[in-house]
Amino acid sequence: MRLVQLSRHTLAFPSPEAALREPNGLLALGGDLSPARLLMAYQRGIFPWFSPGDPILWWSPDPRAVLWPTEFHVSRSMKRFHKSSPYRVTINHAFGRVIDGCTEDRDEGTWITPDVVLAYHRLHELGHAHSIEVWEEDELVGGMYGVSQGRLFCGESMFSRRVNASKTALMVFSHAFARDGGQLIDCQVLNSHTASLGAVEIPRREYLEWLRELRLQKLPSHFWVPRELFLPV
Repeated sequence: MRLVQLSRHTLAFPSPEAALREPNGLLALGGDLSPARLLMAYQRGIFPWFSPGDPILWWSPDPRAVLWPTEFHVSRSMKRFHKSSPYRVTINHAFGRVIDGCTEDRDEGTWITPDVVLAYHRLHELGHAHSIEVWEEDELVGGMYGVSQGRLFCGESMFSRRVNASKTALMVFSHAFARDGGQLIDCQVLNSHTASLGAVEIPRREYLEWLRELRLQKLPSHFWVPRELFLPV
């Protein structure tokens, strides 16, 4: 297995099965972050992740971390919190502010360079990238963004400025997504936070099979229309 250098003159990617085992899932480098290339990557189970100053790196890890939205794990403490939650949750109300919030997060934001921000803004304008916002009154206190692939959602990053804000974003989105036919959320690589919320690892080959099936199945046309998903009592 060897790392493939992408050409700026073609959108072609190597098969995810050709990814390196160490570092796990590294498939290719180079290319660009044009909307066409990003969409080509997501359609094939590939995503960009790289450090500032490095070339663009493309990944497809094995195993793959996923969350079945109907199996989102809500802890007892989170159930108690959500019953009297002060938060309002919206969809596609403030994409730019959400990605800025993720950029400022010390853990999540290290790779979100200005070029990355611009690239996902373009995907959002084209109707492929979406945000979930968590508000306390009129202050944005948390959120997440990602890329839609039919009935599969590829989560990219989240941030939290208040207790349980990012958990609220993912929980409310998972319930709404499942209710309207969404079947799978891609979490890319498992970490303790997503594992505590119900994310699990599946073989890459299985993820790619789900992706091939679900990306061709559409959600209801209204799903990504900017609206409120949850209001405090």
